[in-house]
This record gives sequence, C-alpha cells and structure tokens, in this order.
Amino acid sequence: MHVPDGFIDAPVSIAAGVAAAGAVAVSLRGARRELEDSAAPLAGLVAAFIFAVQMLNFPVAAGTSGHLLGGALAAILVGPYTGVLCVSVVLLMQGVLFADGGLTALGVNVMNMAVVTVVVAYAVFRTLVKVLPKTRRSVTAAAFTGALLSVPGAAVMFTLFYALGGTTDVPLGKVFTAMVGVHVLIGLGEAVITAATVGAVLAVRPDLVHGARGLSTPLKLRVGGELVDAPATAPAAPVGGPRSTRPVWITGLLTALVLAGFVSYYASASPDGLEKVAADKGIDRNERQHAAAGSPLADYSVKDVTDTRLSGGLAGVIGVGATVAVGTGIFWTVRRRRAEDLTATSTSAAG
Repeated sequence: MHVPDGFIDAPVSIAAGVAAAGAVAVSLRGARRELEDSAAPLAGLVAAFIFAVQMLNFPVAAGTSGHLLGGALAAILVGPYTGVLCVSVVLLMQGVLFADGGLTALGVNVMNMAVVTVVVAYAVFRTLVKVLPKTRRSVTAAAFTGALLSVPGAAVMFTLFYALGGTTDVPLGKVFTAMVGVHVLIGLGEAVITAATVGAVLAVRPDLVHGARGLSTPLKLRVGGELVDAPATAPAAPVGGPRSTRPVWITGLLTALVLAGFVSYYASASPDGLEKVAADKGIDRNERQHAAAGSPLADYSVKDVTDTRLSGGLAGVIGVGATVAVGTGIFWTVRRRRAEDLTATSTSAAG
C-alpha cells in the first residue's frame, strides 16, 4: 500500500499533502487528551512494533503478499489521534531512511495508511464494543472486525486518489476491483495480527488498551472458568505509585527487534497488493525512482554489507531503534504540552 512517486500527479499529491498535514495537526491536539503519564513511551513502542511487523510480508494469493498497515492496532491500543501519529511516524521513517513509499506521495500514504485506516477501524471498533457483551473476547472480536474493514477502506481511498490524479489511463473500474479484491484478503491477515496483539495485551494489562477504557460496564476476564471484573485502573505498586509499564515496554521492544532483525528474513518476497495490481494493470508505467534510492538503508538493507540475512537484519534493527526514538520524542513533547495546558488551566482557575 506504500504508493511510490509517479502514481499520482503533482496537484493531487500536493492536495493530499495539505490534507495529511491538517490531519496530523488535528491529531497532535487530540493526542494531548490521550497521552497520559505512561502512554508516551508506549505510543513510541507501538510505532516501532508497527514498523517491525510491516517488514513481515505474508502470502495472500498466488504471487501476491500483504503486510500490516497498523492503523487499527495503533488506534485501539493508544487512541485514534495518537494512532494517526504512530503510523505517520512509521511512514516518515520508511520514506526517508528506507526509500519505501514516495516522498512526493507521503501525503497520499498518510491519508491512505494512517488516517483512513484509523477512522474506519476505530469507528467500527467503538460501534461493536457498545453493542457486544463487555468481555475481553468482545473487545478482541471488535478489533478483528475493525482491522479487517480498514484495509479495503485504504484501498478505496487509493482508488479515489487514482481517479482524481492517476498518471496512467487504466480504467477506474479495473483499479477498484483489483485493489479492493486483493486488500480484502490482506485485511484478513491484518485482522488476525491486530486481534492477537490486542488480546495479548488485554490478557496481561487491560488498563493499557485505550479502546477498552470507558466501557459502560467493567471489562470481564475469565479466571478459573469464571468471569470477573477486570481492574478499571492499574493496581498500586508496593510503594504506592502506579504499576510500572517498564516490563511491557521492554518485552514489546525486544519483540519488535526480533521480528525486524530476524523473522523478517523469512517474510514473503512476493510483491504486495498495490505492487501486484500496479504491475498487472499498468499503473506503474510512470513510476519515478525514489529520491532516497541511494540511501545507505534503501530497500531495507545496509549498504556494503554483503550477507543478505545480516544486511536485512541490521536494517530492521536500525529502523526499530530510529522509529522508537523519534516516536517517543514526539509523544513526550505532546505529553509535556498536555501537562503545560493542565497547569495553565489550574493556575487560571485558581486566580
């Protein structure tokens, strides 16, 4: 789904960039309400985890692969506004460091992969959790459904961009049918990964799942064959402070490093859904070389490292490190602005 340079013409790419900048600006303000004390480093971790899992292309059809987009996962774990920022950070790192996704198409990619996936997934998720029983299984099922629908939603958005500014004359109906068809299959993989990850976090720390907060009745967990109320907030630590998120952060970071540094070697080498459709239908006839094609990390390999396994693994580890560093820095800044706003509000009220 990473759109390269040349697929969409300049006017539409510029308009998409303006829309994406507006969406990011709105998300920066919205994220202030979502990023509590422990959430900033966790949001950076979510971005790094999405980066790592996006390296794991899985086969979906003959000669075609797919990978996680991540909007649904990010929105459910850390909130929709923060989720848009998480995926946007990933796309920025991929485009600048790894020549993945065109730089002139960055706005198109942010709209497709960050904004649309988050909006579709979170709307479906919130609707389902309101009507389903308030259990962990229901939250996981809602995450599965939201993720499933978010991927063809992104494919529809790409088709809209192509209709407005495609640089080739492929019939729109063919583009729509091919894009939505293959991305429904990719959506199944997205749904499985999202539901499994959300379910795993719910099992150990339900208080860290943004989408499970604020339910009208307490979330239920099955313990010893019986349903019991999950804690609404984290239990107190022995010293009286909040329960530490450090174990979750360390475990998540190590998982991302292993996925990007080792497991990615075994990912499918087949073209992803957009690449396959573009090649089959001729959408890629005007594709331009990426501006960062000469980057030392282009194509997820380290320049001058001849061993393929080592080169790809190092690139993955560097990518995870860069993403978690940049993401955490951005989210800490947003979190600090939230604290300043709260302080200013308190001071004004006291005066």
